[in-house]
Amino acid sequence: MLKGFIAGLAVANAFEWFAHKYILHGVHRPGQPRYSPVPKSMESHWAHHREVRKQEFSDECYVQGFEHWRTRNEVMSLAVVAGVASVAFYPFSKGMSLAALYSAGNYYYVHRRAHLEPDWARRTIPWHYDHHMNSNQDANWCVTRPWFDYVMGTRVVSSADLKEANPLGLPLPAPISKVLTQAIESIFPAKWVEQKPKLIPAVETSEQQSVA
Repeated sequence: MLKGFIAGLAVANAFEWFAHKYILHGVHRPGQPRYSPVPKSMESHWAHHREVRKQEFSDECYVQGFEHWRTRNEVMSLAVVAGVASVAFYPFSKGMSLAALYSAGNYYYVHRRAHLEPDWARRTIPWHYDHHMNSNQDANWCVTRPWFDYVMGTRVVSSADLKEANPLGLPLPAPISKVLTQAIESIFPAKWVEQKPKLIPAVETSEQQSVA
C-alpha cells in the first residue's frame, strides 16, 4: 500500500502540473483568447492571478470562504478530480486511491494558507510565490511540491532567496539537501530568470568636466 501511495503522490503532482498549465492557464492561440477545456476554471484562475498581483500575494477569496465564487469553484473542482481518481485507482491500488484524496486536501490547505500567509509561502513553497510574482507567470506550475517543474524544465527561479533547499521541496538536513540538489539538478536543472545587465554611467574625463 505504501508503494501505491507514493506512486499516487507522483501521479497527483504530475496532474497538478498538467491541470495548472493547460486547464487553469489555458493554451495560447495566435490572435485569439487562450483555450481551456474548462473555461470557468480558467476565468477563476486568472482572476486569482490579478488579485494576487495587486495584493502582494494575498487573495481575499480565502478570507470570505465559500461565500466567494472562486473558493467554491476551486473546492468543487478538487472534489470532482479526487473523487474520480480515487474510484478509478481503487480496484488495483488502494494506496493510489488514498493518495488522490490526500493530495486534493493537501493542495487546498497549502494553496489557501499560502495566499493567507504570504511570508509562509515565501519560506515554504517559494516555487509558487515565483509563479505569481515572477515576471513570467507561465512557469512554475506545481503548488504543493516542485517535482514535475524540475522534470519538465519549468522551474524558473527569480532570485536566490526564492530557491528551495532541494528539488523535492522537503525540509531535510542541509548536507542531505545539498547532495540531493546536486544529483537531481545534474539531470533536471532549474532555470533562472535572465537578469538584464545594469548600465554603468560613463565617468566623465577631466577634459569633459572642464568643457562642461
